[in-house]
Amino acid sequence: MSGNPALSIVVPVYNEEDNLPLLYRNICDACETVHTSFEIIFVDDGSRDRTYSILEEIHTSDRRVKVIRFRKNFGQTAAMAAGFERARGTIIIRMDGDLQNDPADIPRLLAKLDQGYDVF
Repeated sequence: MSGNPALSIVVPVYNEEDNLPLLYRNICDACETVHTSFEIIFVDDGSRDRTYSILEEIHTSDRRVKVIRFRKNFGQTAAMAAGFERARGTIIIRMDGDLQNDPADIPRLLAKLDQGYDVF
């Protein structure tokens, strides 16, 4: 991908090995429906399960995926800050790694931004 993406999705995760494949696929599906360039930044906040190895596999197959790994659990605020700092998109969306946020809402969020809203 050349240049900066239009959209950055920042996802702090902690011990989310079971959710990652579905979350990744759902984010990609939602972003691809709006036909815009995007990156996904997963921040592994010191997970003790296979979260990091799964994220590395995803990154290897999809270079739009970036992975930040903390050596220990620093908490969600630190993870979000690290993701925001690394984000290159004009628009940054933050999502939970436990599937509490539905990636299918991304197109609706972008539609609201097109209507002039700027913060949600």
